[in-house]
Amino acid sequence: DSVRGPRGSVERMLGGSATYFSIAASYFTQVRVVGVVGEDFEEEHHSVLLERGVCTEGLERVPGKTFFWSGEYSADMNERQTLETQLNVFATFEPKLPLHYRHSPYLFLGNIDPELQLSVASQMESPALVAGDTMNFWIEGKRGELQKTLQKIHILIINDSEARQLSGEHNLLKAARAIQSMGPETVVIKRGDNGATMVHEGEVFSIPALPLHEVYDPTGAGDSFAGGFMGYLASRGVARNGTDKKAFRRAVVYGSVMGSFAVEKFGVERLRHLNREEIEARLRDFRNLIHFE
Repeated sequence: DSVRGPRGSVERMLGGSATYFSIAASYFTQVRVVGVVGEDFEEEHHSVLLERGVCTEGLERVPGKTFFWSGEYSADMNERQTLETQLNVFATFEPKLPLHYRHSPYLFLGNIDPELQLSVASQMESPALVAGDTMNFWIEGKRGELQKTLQKIHILIINDSEARQLSGEHNLLKAARAIQSMGPETVVIKRGDNGATMVHEGEVFSIPALPLHEVYDPTGAGDSFAGGFMGYLASRGVARNGTDKKAFRRAVVYGSVMGSFAVEKFGVERLRHLNREEIEARLRDFRNLIHFE
C-alpha cells in the first residue's frame, strides 16, 4: 500500500487484508494464511508473517507484481479516496488450500470475490466456525454470488455503510436483523471511530471506540479488528452453536483493541511489535471506559 494523510505519507509498505488479519490473530492462536504474491514480495515482507508464527504454506508466489493499493485520508481520517488499485497477480488468483489447512476448525473468508470465498469454503472439512467479510464492490456487482456465500457463513463482519447497502435498511439494528435472515447467525458492524455493534443470540452488544492520542493510518483497522475477534474465539474453542455469549462480547472488545493498535503507526508497524501485556492493558482501558455502577 501507499498511504497519504495528515500525519504524513508512506510509499509501498506491506499491507493487505490477510496481512493485518494474520498478525492480529497471531497474538491469540495459530494462523494459517492463504493468499497470492508476486515477485516484488521480498523476504523482508515474508519475515513479518514468519516472526509472528504465521504458517505461510498457503501463500502462493507467482510471476508478476503483488496487489497494490494507494489512498489518501481526509484531515479527520474519517474519509479516504482511492488513488490507484492494481490487481496484478490477484486478478487471476484461485485459492488452493494445503491439505492440512482443510481441517482447521476456524475459517475467515477475507474481502475477495464471493465466488472465491465459496471456493475456499468448499475445500474445508466441516469447520466449527466460519466468518467472512465483504465490501460495496461485491454487494453492487455480485449480489447473487454474495447471497450464496452468506448462506455458508456463521458470522459476517462488515462496516456500517456496507451493512446499510446490503440490507437496504438505514437503522443498523434493522440492518443486522435483515442480514441475519440472509444466513449469518451473528452480525458484527464496525462503525469506525464510533465503535462496533454485534447482534448475536438475540442480543445487541455495542462498545465505543477507544479515544487515542494519535492516529496515523486507519488502513487495516477493520482487518485487525477481525483478526482479534476471530483469534480470541479460536483461543477459547468457541463453536458455532456455542452458548458462551461472554466470549463473543469479549471477542468484540479484543477486536477493537487490535484495531486501535493498528492505527497508531503506518502499516503493520505497531501491530507487529506488540506483546500480550500491552494487549491486556488496553483491554482494561476498554473495561474502564464502558464500566459504570
